Amino acid sequence: MRALLVTSVGVTCVAALTLPLAAPASSAPVLSAASARPPSLTTEPGTDTTDTSGTTAPDTTTTSDTTAPDGAEPRAAKSAAAPAGSTQSLPLAPLAVPSNRVAGAPAVQGLPQRDARPFSLVGVVWDDAEAELHGTVQVRTRATGTTRWSDWQDVETHNADHAADLGSAEREGRTVRGATAPLWVGDSDGVEVRVRPESPAAPESQDRAATPVPLPEGMRLELVDPGEDPAPEPARGAPANRAAVPAVFADTPPTAALPEVLTAEIAAASAVNAEVAELGASVIPALTQAETAESVNLAPGAKPYIGPRPRIVTRKGWGADEKLRERNFGYTKSVKAAFVHHSATGNNYTCKQAPSVLRSIYRYHVKSSGWRDFGYNFAVDKCGNIYEGRAGGVTKAVLGAHTLGFNTNTMGIAVLGSYGSTNPPAAAVTAVSKLTAWKLGLFGANPKGKVTLVSGGSNKYKKGVKVKMNVISGHRDGFATECPGARLYKKLGTARTSSAKLQGR
Repeated sequence: MRALLVTSVGVTCVAALTLPLAAPASSAPVLSAASARPPSLTTEPGTDTTDTSGTTAPDTTTTSDTTAPDGAEPRAAKSAAAPAGSTQSLPLAPLAVPSNRVAGAPAVQGLPQRDARPFSLVGVVWDDAEAELHGTVQVRTRATGTTRWSDWQDVETHNADHAADLGSAEREGRTVRGATAPLWVGDSDGVEVRVRPESPAAPESQDRAATPVPLPEGMRLELVDPGEDPAPEPARGAPANRAAVPAVFADTPPTAALPEVLTAEIAAASAVNAEVAELGASVIPALTQAETAESVNLAPGAKPYIGPRPRIVTRKGWGADEKLRERNFGYTKSVKAAFVHHSATGNNYTCKQAPSVLRSIYRYHVKSSGWRDFGYNFAVDKCGNIYEGRAGGVTKAVLGAHTLGFNTNTMGIAVLGSYGSTNPPAAAVTAVSKLTAWKLGLFGANPKGKVTLVSGGSNKYKKGVKVKMNVISGHRDGFATECPGARLYKKLGTARTSSAKLQGR
């Protein structure tokens, strides 16, 4: 199937495996014309919640299901028609003043131990997306249906380094909030949280008082229930050429709105869509390097430098609720580099739970943080499974919200877990190599090469500054952050070498 490139009429056509190797040089983000008004972040009144002063205050809960009293309907009792996840949003308040508190220091905020409806992921958000949280966030949780409380766990404060670029439509056109990294805690129904501000800096002289560091205003604890895993698809016999069938498509516009020359191609593509729908598109199957090269319609004898397409679990496969995200897609012109991240959600998940982790992060990004969609373009779990992230097509240059200042013409890959002091599994590093060999190859990028990117503004590079980076970089290369963790960052050299080798370089 030939590539369908429709830009003049502002529509998204079917082109799952038919991108050109190189794209136009322009770096301006592009939104598809199928855009609808961004959905508002709706809130529904929940049950009354006891605040830290002992009085009862209303609890505003962002959720997709019917509000039930806290502790009601334990997860084990959910019916087959259970909703696709929900979010409880609880306001933080000053905690009791400790006897040794320094005079003038900001108060510790949080929530004392309390019951909650079942959840599996936590995070803290606040009103101003550009305000930084200077302090530490810790939570402890109770396993659902038990009296067992976890130890205190640290939540990475994050501070806006994973986000849409300043001035972008996603940043300016929505109610975006500041947020910590989300933390996966497993099936829980009780929570306690404390946010300690940084201690005031020591005064330089006796007559100069230390300045307290205030916490951001409007802090709320977000408790995310990922909902149930999607039902397994019935086994079906696949045709012999199934591997070559494209498995991810954008919505096809009405053919009447298109030039006549394209209507036949779209009709043919629709037939492929029907076949894929019949087979199910939970997984995009892997291709050999020869099949991958054939899929991009190279000229005879051309050297592709494209790694074999790896197996990719689609959004349908991990159970993404497509009603959560904004309808339209955002694109840039190319994929010149890949930024590797860790999700900072902790390592206490099994690979079987990875889809639940992804659904939780997705809901946290959209409902809690106010983003248009899942922030990363792809995710990789500890077993080396690769997942489609932000919607718009796995072969396309989808504009993400992963590296503040450098989202244009790049892609973001999140390795699920925290890798500051823990070594990333070899399977995860290998998956990063396979994914980048294929996706960067579609756009003619050399994984071992360098690329010059223009900063959109970050705490490391001012807007407009040209920065020379590795084609496969870590998040910290574009922003002053610990991400992707020291241990994962040390493995990027291995990933570059392996990725280039897979491309045939």
